[in-house]
Amino acid sequence: MNKKNIFLIGPLAVLWVSCKQPGKQAMVLPPTAVTLVAAERADAVYYDQYPGIVVALNSVELRSQVAGYLTGIYFKEGELVEKGKPLYEIDRRKYQSAYLQAQANLSSAQAGLIRSQKDADRYNQLLKQDAVAKQLVDNATATLASSQSQVESAKAGVVSAKTDLDYSLIKAPFTGRIGISQVKLGAQVSPGTTLLNTISSEDPIAVDFVVNENDVPRFSAMQNKPAIKADSTFMLTMSDGTAYKQPGKIVVVDRGIDNQSGTIKVRIQFPNTKRQLITGASVTLKVLNQASGSQVMIPYKAVTEQMGEFFVFVGQDTIANQVKVKVGPRVSDKIVILDGIKPGDKVVTEGLNRLRDKGKIMVGPPKQSAQGQQAPK
Repeated sequence: MNKKNIFLIGPLAVLWVSCKQPGKQAMVLPPTAVTLVAAERADAVYYDQYPGIVVALNSVELRSQVAGYLTGIYFKEGELVEKGKPLYEIDRRKYQSAYLQAQANLSSAQAGLIRSQKDADRYNQLLKQDAVAKQLVDNATATLASSQSQVESAKAGVVSAKTDLDYSLIKAPFTGRIGISQVKLGAQVSPGTTLLNTISSEDPIAVDFVVNENDVPRFSAMQNKPAIKADSTFMLTMSDGTAYKQPGKIVVVDRGIDNQSGTIKVRIQFPNTKRQLITGASVTLKVLNQASGSQVMIPYKAVTEQMGEFFVFVGQDTIANQVKVKVGPRVSDKIVILDGIKPGDKVVTEGLNRLRDKGKIMVGPPKQSAQGQQAPK
């Protein structure tokens, strides 16, 4: 053997000897202490949330139909007024006079009709006896027709005058809350242009919200169902976060989709006996999700997210396998799992940050770290 070969073999022998020495073996990680919780099937009730605006089912701007000076205001601003209650009065004197004049004209026309009827009857009787010219009979018949027309015209005058007289006293068209008056006593009002006030109904009341056009079939189906008592399908959360206890029912889905936003308006009706809902208030409408019911659920903290995908660790004997899942909504401290695991699968809820796919596990609390303890001498 030459010296060159001896030189090459020497380092290999040293390396082989060093690998065989005790205490130089590869490091093996200990099992991770974890807590396992079994997935279970339970009733999951959850809602889709939409921003909404409270609106009155009936809201009317009060405007005068006749001209004149305002002579009376018969309500307290902001109060609840009953249907038919007088609210405003416009100077009625000329309208009262016009009504009386129209009634007098009607009485005069009716008297003329009676006279014309008698003349026509008399001339027709004489004509049968050939005691009067036919022309006189024709004249009497024409006068009778004219008198009948005058009566009809006078009746229309009475109706018109009575309408103007009624319009001079403005009444509540329905039961609702009236706002702040826009005019004061003595103000001149013009027909159809002068805004007097606004009155809105309060009970029941509605909430308007918009949904994506893809949801139109869902809400249309709800609308087409037979009318039933309101249930928990539609619930409200007030602007201060408190829950509104009265459930609602769908009233209408709007006639068409907005071609710019791709949304459609839906209206839900709610009872409002305690007047908690105020027109114009912002609320959150909760609509019962169609998938509510029996679902697989696990603790929310068992789910981890990576690049927009969701995973859980499922314990099998002493190994934890990372499983991709499809999640549903969160319900309290749990979350609905739509796909990926089944009831009875045990998911890891504690020790997730120390786990890797197919890592070894042991069930139990994590071991206390010895860091900070003084090493024995």
